[in-house]
Amino acid sequence: MTEPRPDPAAQEARAKSEAEGVHPFRFRDYSLEDYLVLIVFWVLAGVVFAQFFSRYVLNSSIAWTEEVARYLLISVGFAGSIMAVRKGSHIFVEVFYRFMPRGVALVAARLVDLVKIAFFSVGTWLSWKIIPIMQDHRMVSVKLPMSLIYMVVFASFLIMTLRSIFIAYRHFRQGFLPLDHGGGG
Repeated sequence: MTEPRPDPAAQEARAKSEAEGVHPFRFRDYSLEDYLVLIVFWVLAGVVFAQFFSRYVLNSSIAWTEEVARYLLISVGFAGSIMAVRKGSHIFVEVFYRFMPRGVALVAARLVDLVKIAFFSVGTWLSWKIIPIMQDHRMVSVKLPMSLIYMVVFASFLIMTLRSIFIAYRHFRQGFLPLDHGGGG
């Protein structure tokens, strides 16, 4: 039995996608929070579609969809920031790193890592402090406590803080500069 010959068109397409940096999907390239954000995003898309359909097709808007969509959008924004922290894709001003001597740039990169940790830590602490305050406040249309939203914010800030600590440690050990690796963490 002979082995089937590879398709030249498929080989060419594979080589082109690899040259362009396009790689096949692999589950291990993503973390748990990526999949959770994806789920919340699609729930948000469903709620927004229900809002659109009920308002413009049925001419009778569903009352809770606007408020729920707003809170789901907040959840997607904060939970999506976890991905940006992990990948190191938050914006930064790279022009300073280009013109600094390497030693100064290393100090600046360490300082940026520490400021990120401090910022996310303060966000974690503030969101933790507001959860009990918002426990008594209810959402208008679904009668759930507003503290649920702040729990998502708290969890997001906490994970961003932990990831930032891990990334800063890795940067310190590797002597990382943002321009060395295209800005990634």
